[in-house]
Amino acid sequence: MTLSPTVAVIGGGPAGLMAAEVLGASGAQVHVYDAMPSAGRKFLLAGRGGLNLTHSEPFDVFMSRFGERRAQLEPMLAQFGPQQVREWATGLGIETFVGTSGRVFPTDMKAAPLLRAWLHRLRSAGVQFHMRHRWLGDASFDVAALRFLTPTGETSVKADAVVLALGGASWARLGSDGAWAPWLQGRGIDVAPLLPANCGFDGAGWSEHFSSRFAGQPFKSVAISFTDSQGRSFARKGEFVATATGIEGSLIYAASALLRDEIAAHGSATLSLDLLPDRSAEQVLAAVKHPRGARSLSSHLKSRLGLEGIKAGVLHEALSREAMQDPVQLAATIKAVPLKLVATRPIDEAISTAGGVHFDALNAQLMASAVPGVFVAGEMLDWEAPTGGYLLTASMASGAAAARGAIQRLGL
Repeated sequence: MTLSPTVAVIGGGPAGLMAAEVLGASGAQVHVYDAMPSAGRKFLLAGRGGLNLTHSEPFDVFMSRFGERRAQLEPMLAQFGPQQVREWATGLGIETFVGTSGRVFPTDMKAAPLLRAWLHRLRSAGVQFHMRHRWLGDASFDVAALRFLTPTGETSVKADAVVLALGGASWARLGSDGAWAPWLQGRGIDVAPLLPANCGFDGAGWSEHFSSRFAGQPFKSVAISFTDSQGRSFARKGEFVATATGIEGSLIYAASALLRDEIAAHGSATLSLDLLPDRSAEQVLAAVKHPRGARSLSSHLKSRLGLEGIKAGVLHEALSREAMQDPVQLAATIKAVPLKLVATRPIDEAISTAGGVHFDALNAQLMASAVPGVFVAGEMLDWEAPTGGYLLTASMASGAAAARGAIQRLGL
């Protein structure tokens, strides 16, 4: 009796688990290895505030969120995209709904029930899990002798194919530390430097007074705009948060790739903050110029424009006392507060990472040209996307694609 081929999936996050699911259905013997005590730890963290599975917007719009990597990711997402994610969740007994933002969530908003159902189905399909197995890759790693450090010492595993799904380099305490990058480079696989994505920034120049009073507070109902030195632009309404040293939050994450690259190229990036995006510049100027009688300027701005708290505070950060008394300059700044940023926050704090294995180093099935039998998926690949379900959907889609590649190679 001929045994089925063995596939080692290294990494128990969404990409690795989806690869295991597709491989398990093919008849392969699937073994998942992960350094953590349990699978899907970053997946659970991402779902702590409500698990955003995917997005309901039209597919063409969805694909536009992947920027320069759209061409590489579109074939994978055409086979396992937003609709397939929802159907997959339903198959696990998890119903989903579309939120007001178009994002898709489980009806109970929780990640744990979905993950439990997923792991149960995988184990029922014969997938074997090996936790607390840290891959000891090096510049000479071999599919036929995969080394792992376990609680009982080092062990070696032979596989017919390997799917690497080790994540990027953010939230290292949950397992994705980017240690794999030099090992792959040593085997001739080109890897772009790992960089923070969907990250916060330092350098807004807050005074001690502003930082102590407003750090942790949100800028709500605002808009930011930014044009980099190459003419690429970003403009969107939303909200974000002031930190002690800068800014972070969903609106900033959406612009983070442009801001990060501009800082890398020129040392800083200055975005424009519109405190009242629903009012025209003319309306704001008229309100500022309106006679205020005996009222203080702060009372006047609160009464006429609703500017108070952190929004009033940031005006005092941007303007001198004399400039605050100039209606034209004050009105212009309300519509365009300049915020100069000089550095990203550390990569380990980022929601995700950019960089990774170049697509040029892989064939169309995501197999490394330099190391036949090794497939790469998830955040290890050189792509990035904003939050909103794009990261999770593309990670799962690439895991499925890598599995299909392994199946094809093994002739299953």
